[in-house]
Amino acid sequence: MNSDPQREFYCTIGKVAMEKLDSIRSKMIDDTVTPEDRLLGDLLGEIVGLAANRVSVSCNEKAFREGKQVWVERTSQSHFPHVRLHGGALEDDPIA
Repeated sequence: MNSDPQREFYCTIGKVAMEKLDSIRSKMIDDTVTPEDRLLGDLLGEIVGLAANRVSVSCNEKAFREGKQVWVERTSQSHFPHVRLHGGALEDDPIA
């Protein structure tokens, strides 16, 4: 078990959510999905997309701080609002 219980908890939530999303997608392929499953699948899909954005933002901003070349869609020289407005970052503070 991980030495950080909160991290272990969040990782487990993610694993369970992905398993549930895979199950719902399988039901969609088999045409056995319920309307409730579709709603839950949409919600889980949105959560997965936001999580992917956060990971991408974190990696890009870390690389940017290290002086590496990264692709970003900027509307400002100080931060990356396009990704942030779509749930990629936890705050909209400029990169220091």
